[in-house]
Amino acid sequence: GLTNMTTTILALDLGTTTGWALTGRDGLISGGSESFKPQRFEGGGMRYLRFKRWLTEIKQCADGIDLVVYEEVRNHKGVDAAHIYGGFMAHLTAWCEHHQIPYQGVPVGTIKKHATGKGNANKEQMVAAARQRGHAPADDNEADALAILHWAIETQEF
Repeated sequence: GLTNMTTTILALDLGTTTGWALTGRDGLISGGSESFKPQRFEGGGMRYLRFKRWLTEIKQCADGIDLVVYEEVRNHKGVDAAHIYGGFMAHLTAWCEHHQIPYQGVPVGTIKKHATGKGNANKEQMVAAARQRGHAPADDNEADALAILHWAIETQEF
């Protein structure tokens, strides 16, 4: 018979604490948040190597990823945050290219509006929106990733 054609989507809220949400081949949604804080005695580039290793682990556990969606941030709170985000985004897109996985950035306002009806929703409102959908996000990073995932499931054509 035909294999189940459920699309596996990985949604990411990039940053030192990266929120993630995944809909797997079984249609179930999982999520969490992962810290990529530089460790003691570690060069700045190591966090990105750990990030890519982590992406590969998720890909293996999920039995492949069909699409990656991530929150596209344009105005950052400070130069460091902008640089860190840019680093994660560069490594994510290179990783996707390498594995031939399509990827798409979604503007923050689009995600917030889809999740809450407000384009400028705060962290608490984003967490509340995730809870309303039956999730129990660990933090606002995971809540954002869940919102990105639901946006992709509900708006994208596969």
